Amino acid sequence: MTIHFSAVGLVVADLDRSFACYRVLGLDLPTEAPEVPHFEVTLRGGLRLMWDTVESVSSFDPEFEPSSGGGAALAFDCGSPDAVDETLAALIEAGCTSTKAPWDAFWGQRYASAMDPDGHSLDLFAALPG
Repeated sequence: MTIHFSAVGLVVADLDRSFACYRVLGLDLPTEAPEVPHFEVTLRGGLRLMWDTVESVSSFDPEFEPSSGGGAALAFDCGSPDAVDETLAALIEAGCTSTKAPWDAFWGQRYASAMDPDGHSLDLFAALPG
């Protein structure tokens, strides 16, 4: 048996609201979420990002409680330091919350953090010049 990392799953209250944030991050998602309890996209490199509604997960796990965040983060290379700032602003407009304003990190990146509407952490970064 060969095991390989295949997917990241997000449990969300509202697919439309979640998709609005992830479209800002360059994911090709429908402008209106389909009427399904599970949706996924395959990213470059083959990793899948999956969404399940709270209602769907609760149907097979009645004791399920959504996370309040603080665990793993999805990290996005924005390509340039200015794009980090612009992406954070667009995420806030799409319903996300800023958790760390853009700053020039000592490890050589422009860095910022946000939380999507369901409490999943999003890290934004880009290499600093020079």
